Order: sequence, then C-alpha cells, then structure tokens
Amino acid sequence: MHFTADFFAHQFLWTLTFAAQLVLLATLLGRDRARRYPWFTASIALMALQLMAGVLLSGRLAMFLLQELMTALADIAVIVGLLVLVEVARRAFAGLQRTQWILNTAGLLVVALGLLLVWSPWPIWKNLAVGTLLGNLRLMQLVAQKGDTLVNLLAVGVGLMVVLFGRRFQAGWRSHTQMIVIGLAVVAINWLAIQQTWLILLRSAHFQSQQQMLSFGSNLMTANKAVSLAALIWWIVWLWRDEPGTQETATETAPEQRES
Repeated sequence: MHFTADFFAHQFLWTLTFAAQLVLLATLLGRDRARRYPWFTASIALMALQLMAGVLLSGRLAMFLLQELMTALADIAVIVGLLVLVEVARRAFAGLQRTQWILNTAGLLVVALGLLLVWSPWPIWKNLAVGTLLGNLRLMQLVAQKGDTLVNLLAVGVGLMVVLFGRRFQAGWRSHTQMIVIGLAVVAINWLAIQQTWLILLRSAHFQSQQQMLSFGSNLMTANKAVSLAALIWWIVWLWRDEPGTQETATETAPEQRES
C-alpha cells in the first residue's frame, strides 16, 4: 500500500512537472521572453528532455548506455546552468563597471569553490580507474554531481546579490530577471539542504534498516520535485506578466496618441 502511494505521488509529480515545463516553454516563446533569456529557455528545454529520456528510454536501452546518456545530459545541464547564471547576472547588473564585475565574479567563484571542496566527500582519484569504460562513466558522473553542486552554490550567491543590489541596476522588484533568479535560488537552497540532510543522517547511522533509508530518501526526492514544480509555476506566472512600467507606459502614451 505504501509502495502504491509513493508510485502514484511520483507519477503525479512527474506529469505535473513535465506539463509545467511545456507551459513555461510556451510562455517564454509566446511572450517573447526567449529572445531575452535564451540560455534560461534552453535550460528548461533540456530539463524536459532529461525528464522524457529517463522515462522513454528506461528498459529500452542497456543499463550502461542509459547511464552514459543520462550522465552526458547531466554534464550538459551543468554547462547550461552556468551560462544561465551568467545571463541573468549580466542583465541584472548591466550598468556595473567591468572592474567591479570581474572582482565580484571572482569573489563569488572563490567562495563557491571553497564550499564545494568541503561540501561533500570526494572520491579517491585512483579508484575512478580513468581510461576504462566504467572509469570514464564514473568521471562523467563526478563532473555532473560536483558541477551541479557548484551551480547551486553560485545560484544562491547570485540570488542574494540580485535581491540585495538588483534595484540599483536593472533587476528591480518584480522584474523578470529577479523573478528568474529567485526561483533558481530557492530550488538551489532546497537541493543543497536535502544533500546535507542526507549526508548528516548517513554519517550518524540514523537509519535502522535499509528499507527505512530508502523510504526517507524517496520522501526527500519527492519534496525536491515539489519545490521544483513550485518554481516552474512561479516562472510561468511572472514571465507571463509584463514587467512593471510596461503597461503604465502604454497607458500614458495612448491618450497622447488619441489627442494628436
């Protein structure tokens, strides 16, 4: 009974998430937001592709080939995720001087890389057996895992900077850039918290059985999917709406046009 409930919740969240991704893509394209945020649009499309590939190819490809494909997509997602952060940061701080931009970027990278080194255990390099098929797959998985953590750490940092200082530049409250960054930061904070919770419980030998461990892990993943779904809905709502000032400008110019 418990397994059936978990399976139903998983399928329900999967369906809602995929539908939300398609609606968000339609919003980005239909409301001409994709032109302003091409990498963010690409990241949503890649998320939808990963979601579909995991379902459609499971059981149809050999396990090793499926893992290679999904890991390759995860590695690409890391690169796209970094480009998304650069994209929104450039839009948020468009008026920032180049020297300040370089210093702030370097400082944020140093902090994020420092946290990455101590955030979770690193494997022993010789145990990866790089050069073999299995070793190369493990290396790709390591890049995906650590790269994803780095992107999340940077997303939190960029989110804090945009919320605190964005109004001075091009990312005021309710602007599309700020709404995108807030969603990214919330998803990142949630996932980082889940990672640390899982590691702490494993190190403290909290679980009394493997079944209890698997059940708790499933609950954490369900919570993560729910937060990701909420972020998608957040983006749909805010990116559908015009930014503050757009409608007001149109309202102000309309009477002048009628008088002329």
